Amino acid sequence: MSDPVDLPGYADVEAAAARIAPHAQRTPVLRSRSIDALAGAELHFKCENLQRVGAFKFRGACNAVWSLPDAVAARGVVTHSSGNHGAALALAARTRGIPAHVVVPEGAVKSKLAAIEASGAILHRCAPTIAAREAAAEKVRADTGATLVHPYADPRVIAGQGTAALELLRETGALDALVTPVGGGGLITVPGLLGTFPTVAPAALFATDKVSSIFGHSSAMRHYASRMALPGRLIAAACAVAALGGFVGATVVTIFPPDAIRPTVLVILVVLFAYTLA
Repeated sequence: MSDPVDLPGYADVEAAAARIAPHAQRTPVLRSRSIDALAGAELHFKCENLQRVGAFKFRGACNAVWSLPDAVAARGVVTHSSGNHGAALALAARTRGIPAHVVVPEGAVKSKLAAIEASGAILHRCAPTIAAREAAAEKVRADTGATLVHPYADPRVIAGQGTAALELLRETGALDALVTPVGGGGLITVPGLLGTFPTVAPAALFATDKVSSIFGHSSAMRHYASRMALPGRLIAAACAVAALGGFVGATVVTIFPPDAIRPTVLVILVVLFAYTLA
């Protein structure tokens, strides 16, 4: 998806929170004295694993679905996904009683496809490439009149994901750092907008996950850096992690067993941490 995304602001996130409140879980923020002692800091864990479909993705999908006018919503929604976003959109569509179409790549994990179908979506299969997924989704959109809800490059989705940060910050107050995973960028963009969240200290640390995390890091860093100064070492480390995870992460986990990967990842994290402090 090459078109630029109009990023939501604080008011959009607040509106999303009100919109999804009847449907989404307000997940707990948990603490651990043992982990605080190990980290030498006070840590707050926003437990989005307890969200509906087991992921924060329901927030964005729900906001997108419920922000549609009735006449538009009646034609349904469509997306491409091999996992949580597809299941989230299917469930969100079910809460509104509208059709959901999910384009899935060949070779996707069967349990994830089963979860998408269990939420009521109509599956459309395609080749396992981003281009094929987007082309198939566009065809479904053209054939059915359904509204495309992109997995991450959609301001309604980003605003919905931002409600997790809004809940967290309302409960904890200002934070020194916000640590979040990066995939497509729908979640990490919110820390990039922390300058628009009142009374919040704008600091963030980034982690990475998929090939699409290149989009997430570049988008977040661009909008984050436009609002505040970041240490050069932190920017360099974040870019290094994004490149490493984006280009080789997905391949590595399919070749090497987890027991071999864990110590390597630990060493990388320690080196990066030491580098940022040096």
